[in-house]
Amino acid sequence: MTESGQRHSVEPLTHLGEIPVETFLRDYWQKKPLLIRNAFPDFEAPISGEELAGMALEEQIESRLIEEHGIDGPWQLRSGPFTEEDFFSLPKTHWTLLVQAVDQWIPEVAALKNHFRFLPDWRLDDIMISYAADQGSVGPHYDFYDVFLLQAEGKRHWHLGPKADASSPRVEGTPLNILREFESEASWVLEPGDMLYLPPQYSHWGIAEGGCTTISVGFRAPSARTMLEDLAAELGAGLPDHYRYTDPDLTLPANPSEIDPQSVARVQRHLAEWLQQPQNIAQWFGAIMTEAKYPDTIALDAGTAEDWREQLAEGSSLILNPGSRCAFCREPASLFVDGESFPAPLLFAEGFCNSHTLTQSDIEAYPELAASDGLLDLLVSQGSLIYPEVLEDDDLDEESPD
Repeated sequence: MTESGQRHSVEPLTHLGEIPVETFLRDYWQKKPLLIRNAFPDFEAPISGEELAGMALEEQIESRLIEEHGIDGPWQLRSGPFTEEDFFSLPKTHWTLLVQAVDQWIPEVAALKNHFRFLPDWRLDDIMISYAADQGSVGPHYDFYDVFLLQAEGKRHWHLGPKADASSPRVEGTPLNILREFESEASWVLEPGDMLYLPPQYSHWGIAEGGCTTISVGFRAPSARTMLEDLAAELGAGLPDHYRYTDPDLTLPANPSEIDPQSVARVQRHLAEWLQQPQNIAQWFGAIMTEAKYPDTIALDAGTAEDWREQLAEGSSLILNPGSRCAFCREPASLFVDGESFPAPLLFAEGFCNSHTLTQSDIEAYPELAASDGLLDLLVSQGSLIYPEVLEDDDLDEESPD
């Protein structure tokens, strides 16, 4: 299983500034913010503001424009796709363009993710990139997920405030969750190559000093509600109908209308029995953490079984779709791709998740995976596996308004 040059052209960080990543994980991750000066020395932006605007013209790419002083009121939000006229009509200051999942479209941006492989791949959600005109921002706010904010071009003045939550007052009249009350406790001006790490719920406000581009590396953090709903559906689908609430230890109730402590304890034991099966939990968790952000986009790259067999035999390869996600687990040996779990040889699953690449030698080593209507047929047919040439064919037009 050969390693993809795109995926391994950069190495994972060993230090954040002068701090070893082990120290970062112990002292900062999900605990407190960290400013990292010169995190990426001599950093060159992988995409310009003009190119980002060009992406925002595309229908299949999620983009937003935020104007602090909009025609319809403060903190006006508009969703893409946009037109060139939309950009030409913008004021000179106080606006921001945000484009989601740029890593799915620009290989140089996707390569940045490898720097963050000191964290689990399945934790990383996507790379959003924003371009802000002078004084542009998205307002004081907080996120429910960890984020690294890497300055790519220009300067941005970041203000850090206290933790906030759902009870914190919001600005009314805008769909944006902008904090009505924000008190800066620390501030820094970030220049290209500087990076700010923020744990969940820390309020922050980044204001552009001149035009600037910021790269946001965000991490996936499904809510407890989402996980419980999904887990209940997953476990419920696998339970036989005869597996029901039972109470063979029932005693004479003091009051027939009471849900007594003994009954509550009994149902707790039932639930614990269902939940205390790590293999089932692993199958569910691997699936939910690899769900694709934009599955409809992946489906556009669907291929055919006959085609990939011929191509690999002639020396081509298959790679993971940039919009797809994958992970593996050891017990039971499983490969997770785009929200689905598949039994797979452990060495194959681990190797593929590291390389994101398949060649003819892999097919020869694991012929059972290439069986008709087998795992590889399925992944090709749903667009999770593609040819490297597809990326070249799908290159976006980078023409954009100045």
